[in-house]
Amino acid sequence: MKIGDRIRVKTPLSVFHHPEHKGKAFDITGLEGEIVRIHTEWHGRPISPNYPYEIRFTPRFVTHLGDHEIELAN
Repeated sequence: MKIGDRIRVKTPLSVFHHPEHKGKAFDITGLEGEIVRIHTEWHGRPISPNYPYEIRFTPRFVTHLGDHEIELAN
C-alpha cells in the first residue's frame, strides 16, 4: 500500500474520536478512505509504529490504522 491508495476498513472497529460522534463509540467497519501518510521515521530516525497508516475518511476525520485492519478498495 502507498500514499494515495483508497482503502476500506475490513475488521470490526469502533473509534471514539469521530467529529460527529465525539465521546461515543462509532463503528467504522466498511468505511473507505485514503492513505495520506505512512509513518516510518520520527525526527530522522526509523520507527516501527503499530498503526503506521494515517487514513483520511473526511476532511475532519483522520485516524491511524494497521495492516491487519485495512484492505485496498476496488
